[in-house]
Amino acid sequence: MGSCFSVHLTIENSRNDVKVTSATVPPSPRSEDEILQSANLKSFTFNVLRTATRNFRPDSVLGEGGFGLVFKGWIDEQSLTAARPGTGTVIAVKRLNQEGLQGHQEWLTEINYLGQLSHPNLVKLIGYCLEDDHRLLVYEFMSRGSLENHLFRRSSYFQPLCWNLRLKVALGAAKGLAYLHSPAAKVIYRDFKCSNILIDSNYNAKLSDFGLAKDGPVDGKSHVSTRVMGTYGYAAPEYMATGHLTERSDIYSFGVVLLEILTGKRCIDKNRPSNEQVLVDFARPYLSSKRRILHIMDPRIIGQYSSDAAIRVANLAVRCLAREPKYRPTANELVKELEQLQELQKGSDICRKETGRKHNGNKKVGCPTLVGSRGGSI
Repeated sequence: MGSCFSVHLTIENSRNDVKVTSATVPPSPRSEDEILQSANLKSFTFNVLRTATRNFRPDSVLGEGGFGLVFKGWIDEQSLTAARPGTGTVIAVKRLNQEGLQGHQEWLTEINYLGQLSHPNLVKLIGYCLEDDHRLLVYEFMSRGSLENHLFRRSSYFQPLCWNLRLKVALGAAKGLAYLHSPAAKVIYRDFKCSNILIDSNYNAKLSDFGLAKDGPVDGKSHVSTRVMGTYGYAAPEYMATGHLTERSDIYSFGVVLLEILTGKRCIDKNRPSNEQVLVDFARPYLSSKRRILHIMDPRIIGQYSSDAAIRVANLAVRCLAREPKYRPTANELVKELEQLQELQKGSDICRKETGRKHNGNKKVGCPTLVGSRGGSI
């Protein structure tokens, strides 16, 4: 169970990061030796990881995690030695920015959590390196990168996800969140966002880059955060205002991601007109009407979804974004709703194919309305 700490909190907003700081940080329940010994992880030498990433070459950088750059590398899984590029097992190596004790504590925290947690929708932590001043973490490689890249980057490498894959990714992320909130884990994510949802070769979504609150609150109880928290635009308003963290704080962030999936727009974008810069505020008036929701849907997926599916995703986002946390759904409810939506969409796709085969016949097929490329229905 989570405990509440009576501390003085300060909210900071810098580079879109929301931080809650405190003069007192509660001690870790386990020592460093206990954490490293109990984690079912492989220990790597620094030289192996340096060679595996070709000396941390800039062109090996996959991205930047919460507290360090992430590099692509190759190892021999049996011997744990470095392998030539293109051979062996591909890995992602996060090298921490060394800024005193805090960097080490964050490195240890990730080992503490991911050494104990295992789920198909969480990125797997393979091992670590603790050598002199070097702190590194080794993860499974997610070949298709982040949801953020597929939604917002315009390049030949990152193709925009089709509607069905967006639903698949959302469902996978919801399953990962449901596991974290379950009695088996009792964890609050704290930093649920598009860049932390990674996608493998089969478009399975997995949560990564944990800013976790272990033994998080259950049954509506709250936790006062004392560490780096979420990202501006995704963080729940009550969390930003008070530092009080609950599982429903993660649900709010999930709602923001659903809006990004629907619209193809970032949650915060200073380049948009002033009334559209904050996506949640801009989108709210459009989310309760089948006709109005079409005005903010990502134009790259027009013709791929039924109006029924679009409005149900929009309604789910509205529930997640409820100002009162108690009115937001649970993660398990998210999973159930998204599974139903997938089935609805599959039925719609089947009907569309049947309609295409019979469009010259007299028999009408009762299918959900699909939004056409000109905004009409087909």
